Amino acid sequence: MIRILLADDEAMMRAGVRAILASDPELDVVAEAGDGREAVDLAISHHPDVALLDIRMPVLDGLAAAAEMRRAAPGTAVVMLTTFGEDDYIAKALEVGASGFLLKSGDPRELIAGVHAVAGGAAYLSPKVAHRVIAQLAGGRMARGAHARDRLESLTEREREVLALVGVGLSNAEIAGRLHIVEGTVKAYVSAILTRLGVRNRVQAAIIAYEAGLVA
Repeated sequence: MIRILLADDEAMMRAGVRAILASDPELDVVAEAGDGREAVDLAISHHPDVALLDIRMPVLDGLAAAAEMRRAAPGTAVVMLTTFGEDDYIAKALEVGASGFLLKSGDPRELIAGVHAVAGGAAYLSPKVAHRVIAQLAGGRMARGAHARDRLESLTEREREVLALVGVGLSNAEIAGRLHIVEGTVKAYVSAILTRLGVRNRVQAAIIAYEAGLVA
């Protein structure tokens, strides 16, 4: 039997996934959690073979829960189950050590196949996700983009606005005119942005803005 921990903050979604898993006599849901923190605690106490984690959950989201679970319960393989197929979620899920990524809108057979695959030590991406990963890796941008977006988390909303304008090549004076603030304030923002991003100049900051998707 493959022992499974199911974590999703929507009880109805958990019921639906549990019903799909129950159609396979080799799969057994041994614990359910309504938030990420509870999922980590249950993984430690129940030692499931596979944890199916929703990306967006209260208390602790799925990505943070997956990272903690990989440290506290390394014997549990993590599969992210979500309605979100954006590249940043996919990249982050893989970065925190998830062995699989499945879309809730996918074929139920993918869910069962994915659980069996990761329980056997393999990785599994739903076909739609795999296509996106391959396309992004071909361009070499997925990892850089995810890393750049992580770095932007240290910036305020206003600083991101300024960084976006730096990214398209505007001067301090032009940015001041665009945002209706004085040039000295822009200089202060730019200085803070460079410090928080850990870069030396505007060109490096512009590159991060591009890789993070702030500018086209």
